[in-house]
Amino acid sequence: MEEDFLEQAEDDLRTVEFIKAYLPQDIKEKFTDDDLFYFIDVLADYYVESGILEQEPDADGCIDIDTDAIAQYVAERARKDKYGTFDPEDLVWVVQGELEFGEQE
Repeated sequence: MEEDFLEQAEDDLRTVEFIKAYLPQDIKEKFTDDDLFYFIDVLADYYVESGILEQEPDADGCIDIDTDAIAQYVAERARKDKYGTFDPEDLVWVVQGELEFGEQE
């Protein structure tokens, strides 16, 4: 159990570092590391709750992912959790960075 926790924490750290490198400078300045850790937790919840992980890929092996809708979800969840107010247009970059990291893993 502890080993799984440590692996997940290490993966989250690598994800955050990747996203930070992925973000344009003007967007990067808007988010702290803690923000990015929060966002990847919310993204994991979204993937499970939305059923996106159960989608069947198309003939090319792709799944249609609406990054704008996901960013909107993250912004709404942050407000609901009283974590903060974030612009969904900025969060699209975070979503894209997290997806890109997942593609490279």
